[in-house]
Amino acid sequence: MIDTETHPAPVPPDVAAETRGPAVTSRGARRLPDAVAFGLLLSVIVFFLASSSAPTPLYATYQAEWGFSPITTTAVFAVYAVAVLAALLVAGRLSDHVGRRPVLLGAVGLQIGSMIVFTTAAGVDSLMLARVVQGIATGAAAGAVGAALLDLSARHGTLANSVATPVGTALGAIGAGVLVQYLPQPTHLVYDVLIGVFVVQGIGILLMAETLATARPGALASLRPRLGAPRAARVTLLAVVPALVASWSLAGLYGALGPSLVHLLSPSAGVLAGGASLFALAGSGAVSVYLVRSVPARTVLLLAMPALVVGLGIVLVALSAGSLGLFFVGTVVAGLGFGASFTAGIRLTVPFAAEHERAGLLSVLYVVAYVAMGVPAVVAGILVVDGGGLLATAQGYALVAIGLAVVATVVLLVTGRSRGARAARA
Repeated sequence: MIDTETHPAPVPPDVAAETRGPAVTSRGARRLPDAVAFGLLLSVIVFFLASSSAPTPLYATYQAEWGFSPITTTAVFAVYAVAVLAALLVAGRLSDHVGRRPVLLGAVGLQIGSMIVFTTAAGVDSLMLARVVQGIATGAAAGAVGAALLDLSARHGTLANSVATPVGTALGAIGAGVLVQYLPQPTHLVYDVLIGVFVVQGIGILLMAETLATARPGALASLRPRLGAPRAARVTLLAVVPALVASWSLAGLYGALGPSLVHLLSPSAGVLAGGASLFALAGSGAVSVYLVRSVPARTVLLLAMPALVVGLGIVLVALSAGSLGLFFVGTVVAGLGFGASFTAGIRLTVPFAAEHERAGLLSVLYVVAYVAMGVPAVVAGILVVDGGGLLATAQGYALVAIGLAVVATVVLLVTGRSRGARAARA
């Protein structure tokens, strides 16, 4: 594997964005300064991901009102992941051809539509529809907003892409939990707040200059579903995939079953405690992204996998002992590995992509993440009902995630030795 901290990146940092003045349109109208545009784009990806985790604390409320089973809960969770994957495969590279702004404006419009469906949902069908529309919006935006951040600043954009995912996930889980438990209209208020946020962001995108320097032809051809990475990044990407699968499968466990596990360990726990499980995972992940920002990316991955194993080991002990406090301790430790592995994956692969390849490469990373998150969650939901129940399913899920982390560690060590051998021969 190639470590970007010790090998020059083939794509030079985009320093032009840091030296140019406020962007202007062809008619001379002033646009948002680059620093403001960067903050706006960061807020877009944070709140898109926050909205994706906002329904998590509400699943128990929906289940009580509409009387559906745990399989339905995981199906609602999984249909979002499937929609994200579909959008990534179809529209993941579109912004490399038509620009970042048009794709982001369409995605924000879809997000507002999904929030409206959430607020008016009267059954599982409406909930499914809202999650599908939300998934399409998130998948379409993921590559575009991530690439736009890199367009403005290669150095800060990499960190922003890494930290936005856990921060957004944590914000949505805990924010929705607070609104649901302490404020009126629990199934409406959180979505109304998000509608207001997305409207403001849409206006900001309209005022923002296009960040893609040169649009490329072939927009229609880019809509053909295709999963591919720049040739220069493929070897590194393949080495990173096992670690991403291990960490994001954990996100699937907490996104689908986290609140149920909290209430299993403490039946009197409120809605906020249920959302706090995902918040603990993603929040500690965000902290780890910041802590390891200066550590070589391959080293970060090698540290992240043991953190996952240790954290999940503590979770297994907590589930056996029925200890909610120990469950949260293990979740925080595992979350450190979750956040660190994702930032290392981005830092290792993105420098090998040219400007017009960034959205496509980021889309590949998100495809891997959402497959790893969605598929195990569906299987877990089936096993909860038709297998050994919630506790046995969670324990089996944790053991599988530990096995994946061990495999990822072996892959990293083997590829590291191979790289060293090639360097010695050279």
